[in-house]
Amino acid sequence: QVQLVESGGGYVQAGGSLRLSCAASGRTFSKNTMAWFRQAPGKEREFVATRNWSGSNTYYADSVKDRFTISRENAKNTAYLQMNSLKPEDTAVYYCAAGLYAIASATNIRESDFDSWGQGTQVTVSS
Repeated sequence: QVQLVESGGGYVQAGGSLRLSCAASGRTFSKNTMAWFRQAPGKEREFVATRNWSGSNTYYADSVKDRFTISRENAKNTAYLQMNSLKPEDTAVYYCAAGLYAIASATNIRESDFDSWGQGTQVTVSS
């Protein structure tokens, strides 16, 4: 497994931007497929974005496509989620996740596809 620590959450007005970071340790970082999920109050945790080591398998939830970008710096063992044009409905706790296998399709991405999780970081977007 991998130890993951998120940072970069905070409070921002609608239309603003935030960049989340996810620092990894343990298993060789380049072997991991990384992902971001989020959980809004009273809702189930949902998939946001995923990227394998090379970027050849990169997928986004429809709700964030063209606004969010997942990236990674393998040399720094860190993954990022750049969030632009934020909306109040983006308010949630954001979780970083890591898994051993590349995601083959944007459909039906499950929490069970990933074996390591961070503690989460709060993102609040005001209207």
